[in-house]
Amino acid sequence: MPGWLGRLGAGLTEMSERLDERRAEVEKEHAVSDVPVETAAVPAPRPAPPPAPRPDPAHAVPWGVRVAAEAGWRLLVLAGTVWVLMRVISAVQLVVFAFVVALLVTALLQPTVARLMRYGMPRGPSTALTAISGFVIIGLLGWFVTWQVMENIDTLSSQIQNGIDDLRNWLLKSPFHVTDKQINQIAKNLREAVGANTDQITSAGLEGVQVVVEALTGILLVFFSTLFLLYDGRRIWEWFLKLVPAAARPGVAGAGPRAWETLTAYVRGTVLVALIDAVFIGLGIYFLDVPMAVPLAVFIFLFSFIPLVGAVASGALAVVVALVTQGVFAALMTLVVVLAVQQIEGHVLQPFILGRAVRVHPLAVVLTVAAGGMVAGIGGAVVAVPLVAVTNTVVGYLRQYSQQATASFESESAEAEVPAEPGGSGGSGAPAESAPENTEGLAHQE
Repeated sequence: MPGWLGRLGAGLTEMSERLDERRAEVEKEHAVSDVPVETAAVPAPRPAPPPAPRPDPAHAVPWGVRVAAEAGWRLLVLAGTVWVLMRVISAVQLVVFAFVVALLVTALLQPTVARLMRYGMPRGPSTALTAISGFVIIGLLGWFVTWQVMENIDTLSSQIQNGIDDLRNWLLKSPFHVTDKQINQIAKNLREAVGANTDQITSAGLEGVQVVVEALTGILLVFFSTLFLLYDGRRIWEWFLKLVPAAARPGVAGAGPRAWETLTAYVRGTVLVALIDAVFIGLGIYFLDVPMAVPLAVFIFLFSFIPLVGAVASGALAVVVALVTQGVFAALMTLVVVLAVQQIEGHVLQPFILGRAVRVHPLAVVLTVAAGGMVAGIGGAVVAVPLVAVTNTVVGYLRQYSQQATASFESESAEAEVPAEPGGSGGSGAPAESAPENTEGLAHQE
């Protein structure tokens, strides 16, 4: 019993010492953290996790929407640039149109200047002789058409009146049951419409004076622009190349001659096709005894410079003149002649004469002529197709030039990475040797 009590006391003493040690450790921990001993047993709350970062707005937008937005604002900038350019062109429309016509006339006359220079004539006299001769021929054509119209206007008026009477008699006897009263009512309505619009007709006549002044100014601008382009066209082109950035200058220098070849081929081919149309259609209506066959042939020649639309308009004019002067049979035969010549033109002459140099899809031709007519009238319709043909040639050449430049750069980079062999010229020396040749070729090209 005494031994058991002794062991119990020793155990309690040891437990008391352990409790004291534990209490001392807890007090020491709370003393370091300045926390009272009573709250030492309560665990500290965990801090709240930080909020997740928001994604970049550019990455939150879907990829398709981002691509559409990037393309959209670029298209808006391009449309704004085109709009400003069109406003500037419309403000100086006469000057721009005269210069474009001068380019077309220069493309037509430049081979003659080159031929005269090959025969030994100096550049100045050959340029003056070609330009003056060309404009004299154009003036004689205009005078001849005016003279023919004035000479035959009385005969044509009587024939038109007879044709209208014949048409009236035909309508009275036709199965359409048209009465004389209805025809008189139509004629009365036409007279009233003319009387009601007398002021507008008078104002149009007054505006005709301004049109004549602008036409004379445009003719003078075309003449002087053609003269200087024929005489000094190369230096004008070299001056224009100096305005182009140096990085894009080689491509533009190569695209310019090709664009001029396309324009020359288009103008010469169009003149030849128009001349063939005028000759054959003029012969056809001459043998059909249609009055003013020669002036109509000249009109057909001039209207042929407007693709598609001009042929239809000139052919319709010839058919109408034949109808009111010679009757229905002559009009039908004139229509057959016009359609036959135009079919031969579209399927034989244009592919053979123009070739692949100015090949433009018919849909592009129609849309271009319509857009040019809406923007700048007849002049816009005339210059629209050659503008599209030249643009097509330039874009194709620049695309090919860019691909060749990229391929050449990649090949030179690959050769530069090849280590040089001892005692020989390695891959790194090849570009250095070819650089002078490229520079010389560029200088020759410019």
